[in-house]
Amino acid sequence: MIVRERQNQYVMIEQDHHARISGQLAANLKDSFFIEETWKQSVLYAIENHDYAWKMMDKQPFWNDQKQEPYMFTDIPNSAKTVFYKHGVDEVEKYDLYAALLCSEHYARFLIDDPKEESQLFVQNERKRQQQIIGSLENYDNEIFDVHYGLLQFLDSLSLYICLNEPGTSKENEHPLFKEGIPVPQMLTFFHTNKVGIYWKDDETVEMDVFPFGSPIDITIRQKVIPKNDILEKGLIKSYEQVDEKTVSIQLL
Repeated sequence: MIVRERQNQYVMIEQDHHARISGQLAANLKDSFFIEETWKQSVLYAIENHDYAWKMMDKQPFWNDQKQEPYMFTDIPNSAKTVFYKHGVDEVEKYDLYAALLCSEHYARFLIDDPKEESQLFVQNERKRQQQIIGSLENYDNEIFDVHYGLLQFLDSLSLYICLNEPGTSKENEHPLFKEGIPVPQMLTFFHTNKVGIYWKDDETVEMDVFPFGSPIDITIRQKVIPKNDILEKGLIKSYEQVDEKTVSIQLL
């Protein structure tokens, strides 16, 4: 779950909704950004479904008793993440092997430096999965895969920028992850920069200083706004389930 706190409310965006925005962005990339057209549909599927792991979990969000707020995806314990992540890759693998390879790498990199036994076992099992998938794919190329994975990383970050910040927020008040811009993975050399500047022009417009898309993109953010008093009275899950989903429209330029 992506969570933004307001004075008397929490804005909550399901991870799968954020991933769908990533997928929309990927579908609007200039054709020149896709090397090796053979894998294009697989890459698009991977980017759109890279947070499938959270799809069911976010329907009933968790309460962080230590911080006394809803759990943000960054704060969920890694031992629990290994269960979600495996499920997510399993589901993507049923549809597309190359997409599953990208998602597997995405999740494995999150946990590779965690010394806990559960995390290391997850990484080992995903490395085995990756080798099995690679062995079954024709014309697999590691350098091309790295570029595709870099696109997933970049578009994940761009969608997170849109979802983590209040529309129209000033640069100094942006989420700390992106105050300096969107990091560009080193394998994406065609960006000719290691960071893309980005800011909210107003509460309906986000502007980038490097624009890799064919034309401006109209984006719809799906979110729920939960009053804090409701959580105190009814608990988080019931409050979340009873609130209607709202949409926010922005344009990316």
